[in-house]
Amino acid sequence: MKDKKIKATATSIFTVLFLIGTLGVANAHFGMVIPSDDMVTQSENRNITIDVKFIHPMEGDYMNMAKPDQFGVLFKDNKKNLLSTLKEKKVDGFSTWQTTYKIKRPGDHIFYVVPKPYWEPAEDCFIIHYTKVIVNSLGMEQGWDSEVGLKTEIVPLTRPYGLWSGNVFQGIVKVKGTPVPYAEVEVEYYNQDGQATWPADPMITQVIKADKNGVFTYAMPRAGWWGFAALNEDEEKMKHEGKPKAVEIGAVLWIKTYDMK
Repeated sequence: MKDKKIKATATSIFTVLFLIGTLGVANAHFGMVIPSDDMVTQSENRNITIDVKFIHPMEGDYMNMAKPDQFGVLFKDNKKNLLSTLKEKKVDGFSTWQTTYKIKRPGDHIFYVVPKPYWEPAEDCFIIHYTKVIVNSLGMEQGWDSEVGLKTEIVPLTRPYGLWSGNVFQGIVKVKGTPVPYAEVEVEYYNQDGQATWPADPMITQVIKADKNGVFTYAMPRAGWWGFAALNEDEEKMKHEGKPKAVEIGAVLWIKTYDMK
């Protein structure tokens, strides 16, 4: 009887420790706006496909994404509403969104999305990721550092295209147009083909902090898409089941790197 009690107690302790360990594993959420081409040249097809989704990029785990509140493009200081062009696309049974866009003029196009708030029970909060990507077109490199005017956004200090793997990228984190000192920034690789592996869970999401001016720096070690998510808590709360809950607002920016051959 005594042995059974010891075994039962040990099992209970193991279960608690396992659950604590499981809860301690961070699965970073990232809004995504991924174009089929980030640099459209004169000789290429000017019709690009743009995928909008909510995902754990490294692990490839999707989450359902409701149709966004806003989706558009900023070009030469003019915004164009593209929300009506989005079509739902199911991936692994989850809702994502997709559109096509025709590049007509040279210059940098900033595609952006404002999603509907996502309730995350595990974190007991809502998540809203204001997400951007910059597409260069037809050789004119102007507009990549323009601000969309989102509640929170990352403004590039490094040109966010034409980057080799190993290059350093810098950006400034802003909330309501003001730099955020020492903002925490999560970084993840979009493991699109599933070829990237990791020896331990902390390798999935890199975590860095901005300096006192809101500026962060990161060197991308591999070719592909990299996401930067600067996370802050909104001043306003939202209600869930009648109770006020915190809102995580994320400024997300995606950039692509290439291997030098």
